[in-house]
Amino acid sequence: MRDINLTVDQSERIVIAGPSGSGKSTLIRLIHDRMGDAAALVPQELGLVNALPVFHNVFMARLEQHNALYNLATLIRPFKADREAVTAILGELGMSDKLWSPAARLSGGQRQRAALGRALYRNADPLLADEPVSNLDEHQGLALLRDTLRRHDSAVVAMHDRALALACFDRVIGLRHGETVLDAPSASLTLADLDRLYLP
Repeated sequence: MRDINLTVDQSERIVIAGPSGSGKSTLIRLIHDRMGDAAALVPQELGLVNALPVFHNVFMARLEQHNALYNLATLIRPFKADREAVTAILGELGMSDKLWSPAARLSGGQRQRAALGRALYRNADPLLADEPVSNLDEHQGLALLRDTLRRHDSAVVAMHDRALALACFDRVIGLRHGETVLDAPSASLTLADLDRLYLP
């Protein structure tokens, strides 16, 4: 990836667009490496532990906020306040019935919602996400993405869906071959403008 100078203003929601291999995921990882626990992350591979239920996968977002004894107790018998907080988030994601389901049994869309739930439970800014709604249908993806962005002051999200990029974000960064070839307000762009990113 070439040198990219990216400044994110407070309350700015940025989408990173471009063809596969253009550097979107790499850029998200680099930002997260720099920010660490200060950000809420939804990686493309989602980072779920298949053997654990959805509750514990979401709760992991705040592991460092508790001591080892507390986390061990939560693994065995979660505290009421934590159960209620995670259940509330999953309810908003349409996943409350999956609270104790192992992540391995979730569908692709459910796994993405669980990963988004973990980011929401993290309650940190900015949101860094890599294709967070790619396994959801158009209407679910739009509703969930808008709700997730509403809960974060700022966001940097990599995604292929051009319509969602223009509908949900303030600014579009277009990458090709690891270089920035587009940086413009989404309101000034059309789908045809984003199509050009994918031309050979």
